[in-house]
Amino acid sequence: MSNSAVEITLQGRTYSIACPQGQETALKAVANKLEKQLASLRARTNSLSREELAIMAALNIGYELFEEQKKNQDYIRQIDERITLLQSTLENALVERSRGSADKQHETPEFD
Repeated sequence: MSNSAVEITLQGRTYSIACPQGQETALKAVANKLEKQLASLRARTNSLSREELAIMAALNIGYELFEEQKKNQDYIRQIDERITLLQSTLENALVERSRGSADKQHETPEFD
């Protein structure tokens, strides 16, 4: 897969970023989110340098990522628990069914 150059603007500076083909829209969306973070931080704290703003934005976005990953892990754990419960329920039902079939085979026929 080849790369293409995508131009993004952050804090008034334009950067040319190498990006795998087909991922340009995602890169632009991430850059847009980052620019919004930077603008929000800049509005709240005029005293931060460009580098400090970038670090703060990275920490904020990293925290958001961490929280989403934690939610995904919780969801995966819940799904695993549900699958285990479902498997157990199915196994128990199959055992009961096979016992019922075995009991019917051992019954003696009644004659009137």
